[in-house]
Amino acid sequence: MRFERMITAIDVHAAGEPGRVITGGVLDVPGDSMRGKQQWLARHADGLRKLMLREPRGYPALCCNLLLRPSDPAADAGFVIMEQTEYPAMSGSNTICVVTALLETGMLPAVEPVTELRLETPAGLVSVRATVRDGKVVDVTFENVPAFAVHVNASIDVPELGRVAVDVAWGGMFYVMADAAQFGVELTPANGARLARIGEMLRASASAQLSVSHPDHPDRGGVSISQLHGPPARDDAHGRNVVVVSTGRLDWTRPDTWTGAIDRSPCGTGTCARMAALHARGELPLHRDFRHEGILGTVFTGRLLRETQVGPHPAVVPSLTGSAWITGISQYVLDPSDPFPEGFRVGDIWGGVGTE
Repeated sequence: MRFERMITAIDVHAAGEPGRVITGGVLDVPGDSMRGKQQWLARHADGLRKLMLREPRGYPALCCNLLLRPSDPAADAGFVIMEQTEYPAMSGSNTICVVTALLETGMLPAVEPVTELRLETPAGLVSVRATVRDGKVVDVTFENVPAFAVHVNASIDVPELGRVAVDVAWGGMFYVMADAAQFGVELTPANGARLARIGEMLRASASAQLSVSHPDHPDRGGVSISQLHGPPARDDAHGRNVVVVSTGRLDWTRPDTWTGAIDRSPCGTGTCARMAALHARGELPLHRDFRHEGILGTVFTGRLLRETQVGPHPAVVPSLTGSAWITGISQYVLDPSDPFPEGFRVGDIWGGVGTE
């Protein structure tokens, strides 16, 4: 049998969040930078993202990363991040998954006790330090792009929830963030469906009511993701969060269909955005660890390294540390007669998938 496509991938999870890493089947894509390659994929080859993330090969919480030869000679490897509704400029959990896959499979040499490397992302070069012991990547630390708050303690109107106090900050994406105590719901797996719905309602409402744009990336405007926060369940953590990722474009006329998928990890860029908002509030100084707990009780550790400026916004440069584990190595194929060459979504688990 001749397959139309055959893609080799390593399945990895970072603190619970799945981040599939494509290692074969895509030789290269046009573009003189990883950002350019990302834009080309979005405009001309978005079928790859849909094929890998939608059913029957994917599921709502899945992320995917495409390894590519770097354009920047200072980089050891490059990758493009693909999520359910967008191509993020940066992702913490996906970076941790990519580094783990590169080193544990020998695509890049692992040096013990610490391997240093640089990755080219659509947001630019990212410096990485991986702790390696007996061939295992114990943890990954990277310096993220500058993070900054654009709205602190703003108010928005949310269907069913009323007036809600929120912060909006950039950590690699624009996050709308709210204290879960406003909604009387605890950040536990048992409340997952309710939390996902609240998060997506927050995102949709913030997108409509709060103007945000990145001074260096004007195409990165708008709130694209949400985060609920509250007190930690672990004694060694400083806070707990639930990040909700959209699984489809919303039908704006039907708020009853607004829902998303919960990030299983404490979320890397979400942690950076949260730290930027706390710093803007005067609640988190530089050079102090911020241990952020996710819905599964796993932890990412963030730290604000220094202050900087992004356009008119005071900003901070964060670092993030987390761990990942390889769960499988697979080859995904597309039969030419397959009726779903770009996969499919059904509203029972995908919520209000809307139209595209």
